[in-house]
Amino acid sequence: MHELIGDITFSILFAWGLGLLAHFSRQPLILAYLVAGFFIGPFGMGWVKSQESISVISELGLIFMLFMIGLEIDLKKIIRAGPVILFAAGGQLLGGCLLGVLFFMAIGLSLGGGAFDALYLTVACALSSTVIIVKVLYEKRELDTLPGRITLGILVLQDIFAILFLAVQPSLANLQVSVILLSIARVGALVATALILSRYVLPRLFHQIARRPELLMLGALAWCFLIGEVAEKLHLSREMGSLVAGVSLSTFPYALDVTAKVTTLRDFFITLFFVALGMTIPIPNGSVIVLALIIAAFTVASRVVTTFTPLYLMKQGLRASLLPAINLAQISEFSLVVIQTGITAGHIKTETAHAVSFAFVVLAVVSTFVMARSGGITKGLIGPLKKVGLRDLDHVHHAEGHEGGHGETNRIVILGFFRAASALLSQIEQQNESLLEQITVIDFNPNVFRILNERGVHVIYGDISNVDTLVHAGIGKAEIIILSVPDSLLVGANNEKLVRHVRALNPTARIVATADLLSNVNDLYAAGADYVTVTRLTDATELFSVIEAADAGLLEDKRAEMDARLAERKEVLP
Repeated sequence: MHELIGDITFSILFAWGLGLLAHFSRQPLILAYLVAGFFIGPFGMGWVKSQESISVISELGLIFMLFMIGLEIDLKKIIRAGPVILFAAGGQLLGGCLLGVLFFMAIGLSLGGGAFDALYLTVACALSSTVIIVKVLYEKRELDTLPGRITLGILVLQDIFAILFLAVQPSLANLQVSVILLSIARVGALVATALILSRYVLPRLFHQIARRPELLMLGALAWCFLIGEVAEKLHLSREMGSLVAGVSLSTFPYALDVTAKVTTLRDFFITLFFVALGMTIPIPNGSVIVLALIIAAFTVASRVVTTFTPLYLMKQGLRASLLPAINLAQISEFSLVVIQTGITAGHIKTETAHAVSFAFVVLAVVSTFVMARSGGITKGLIGPLKKVGLRDLDHVHHAEGHEGGHGETNRIVILGFFRAASALLSQIEQQNESLLEQITVIDFNPNVFRILNERGVHVIYGDISNVDTLVHAGIGKAEIIILSVPDSLLVGANNEKLVRHVRALNPTARIVATADLLSNVNDLYAAGADYVTVTRLTDATELFSVIEAADAGLLEDKRAEMDARLAERKEVLP
């Protein structure tokens, strides 16, 4: 026990120290934890030698990580995902597994006879890193973009796939139909037990303790370990049970509160898990490095093929098809979990596991840098892809000879299309529908392109940060040019830069720009804007009228008025 406490002390101290270095050098924290584990572990300085300590630390971290992954799986979002995400995820998973099995067997790895290296590598390479992707997309403010939503949707379905694999994994050595059915029945019993209890028992208990934060957190942890023990009794794993425990709470009324309160504890044990994983990574020899680089190269190549292809076939355009492929091009921390279960079950060689860990580290670093520059990389790839014969959504306009519309179509040009522009079009439809014939929208969201075409609005597919797009769209003929997208959502540009480009192309147009910050207003006027909107001001006016209505006892009337206005609107973006 004293040895375990000392080992945890070393783990936390070095994880914190190297975590600080990773933070200041803008490297993934997971990489810092792995390096910290390697440094203090048996293959490094040897300060932590006890295999029992390493095993306990790893298992605790794994249980908490899977519990939190389960809490963050929103089943409602999967149901509402829509055909694009479902088709893309299906193509990525099925295509990745098929390519993986063929590739890893072709390079001589085993699949059967008690050794399943090819299968585990296939599953590991099919999963992408939720931690890295969410962190980078959040920092880039791209979580709510179309490529961001597609990426997150695929990640959720990858987690479901991993759950199914973990359900079958204990029976791989004796994979018969009866064994598979028994495994599925056990998982079904576990899920049914968890869902019934979380639906009919836990809400009453948690309602009673909702105002006692310590009991709420303790209840969530008790639930996690209880379902873990039930899973163990059903000859599944505690890790599998903790995942099911999290999923069963994900639609729980108190799920958000539970997640918030357990997050700190989760981060502590996830840190321990990756540090413990680092302790098991030896200094890689030549064969491990070669296999790791092969795994990394296959992961990137297969992700591009299996993610880009279904999205392109569904006419999402080159940009919206490339970005999710770039976002997903790494190995998941969940893959390390899968590999660890394979080591525990004796299904794979330790050399294979070490190669996956090394490939994870390589891709974690490379992917972070590539995702940070994904906009420029995508822009650079679109040209060569067009040259080899792939069509983008703008080929329709080029084929029909559109150079900025026809007649008076482009008197008003909207650069970029997000919620403010969606609301503007709805307002125009209600107040002066004939004005729609004079509007041109330029945007590279394939959903916007499709819906506006269906509504008869002239839309040009293109990147507004590209000057050539503006020239070919006929921006020089427009009378009114509206930049409705705030800087926080623009990719590769900002309102000030766009105003300067537009003013250079059209000295006489009236330019309306959008400012995020009050300090940006004067800069936009200096750049050439004729009018600058600040959405916070209109929001403040609306909120003040709500306060006045509440004080006058008219809040219900105010809400009825708003409900009526919302019912009349048919916006492109909800």
